[in-house]
Amino acid sequence: MTTPAKILVVDDTPQNVKLLADLLTVKGYAVVTAASGREALELVDKERPDLVLLDVVMPQMSGYEVCRLIRDKSATTALPVVMVTALDPAQERIKGLEAGADDFLTKPINQPELLARVRSLLRIKELHDQLADWNRKLEERVQEQVSQLERLGRLKRFFSPQLAELIVAGGAEDPLKTHRREVTVVFLDLRGFTAFAETSDPEEVMGVLREYHAEMGSLILNHEGTLERFTGDGMMIFFNDPVPVANPAERAIRMAVAMRERVTDLIAVWQKRGYELDFGVGIAQGYATIGAIGFEGRWDYGAIGPVTNLAARLCGEARPGQILISRRLLGTVEKLVEVEPIGELVLKGFHRPITAWNVLSLKG
Repeated sequence: MTTPAKILVVDDTPQNVKLLADLLTVKGYAVVTAASGREALELVDKERPDLVLLDVVMPQMSGYEVCRLIRDKSATTALPVVMVTALDPAQERIKGLEAGADDFLTKPINQPELLARVRSLLRIKELHDQLADWNRKLEERVQEQVSQLERLGRLKRFFSPQLAELIVAGGAEDPLKTHRREVTVVFLDLRGFTAFAETSDPEEVMGVLREYHAEMGSLILNHEGTLERFTGDGMMIFFNDPVPVANPAERAIRMAVAMRERVTDLIAVWQKRGYELDFGVGIAQGYATIGAIGFEGRWDYGAIGPVTNLAARLCGEARPGQILISRRLLGTVEKLVEVEPIGELVLKGFHRPITAWNVLSLKG
């Protein structure tokens, strides 16, 4: 059932009030009445009418003063006000419009004209209210999107872009929940960095790290890898989580080769500054347990398992410029790469020797 429009009738003459109230009530409107300007202002705040029929000539406060006060409040600035008077229509109409009135009626009231004007102004108010509601909802949506962007920006400081977007958008049941998945893990670091850091000014060290992180970071994002962590010159990246990707092993290999090429350019610059640095990578494929690691207030997204240890150990064994990969990974990407055998490596944490290969280049 539709709620009837509420009309406030304001007049200091009881007969006029009764006449208008009876007429409007018969037509299905809800009517409230006031006998003075001050009472009218109180009812406007209390009753929230949809339209005001306002007598011009009243003691203490004229209808013009009441209309101006209605217009001064932001909540009622668009409330339809119809001025009603028995004075000279031409002069009073101008005064009424200047006071902020929407329409004007002369006494004695012509009933069909009154009802027509009331219906017209109520339609306009309804459209205005709908527009205000749409604007409010639009502002809420915009604010929600702004909040999401702000949250996404903060999350990207700690998580990969894919994981941050999943958390904000709710694209997964719980992307931080511990789970198991097959991933390709890449470890990389700079050769000679420890000696360089011990013999160089902190500003030089930070300058090298900024250049190195910026170049490696752009390649990680381009290949849709998840940066698990970086510690100084060391980085761990994995593929296929939290967002599954096509060909994670191929992405890892292509990224590592691109990194080696990019670091080669950096090394040329660093050598001119007297820095003796180089680059090594280890890559492995296998299953890992993945999820949030940390404590309330500071969480990281990490992967744990033999595959991460193997990639780290291969990276530790890599000579300057080498990209060492495991047997299992080679079986996945052998059509993609030119390799050379390294032989069996005795790696800490592994009971048996591990056969490794060095990636020379991409085929073709």
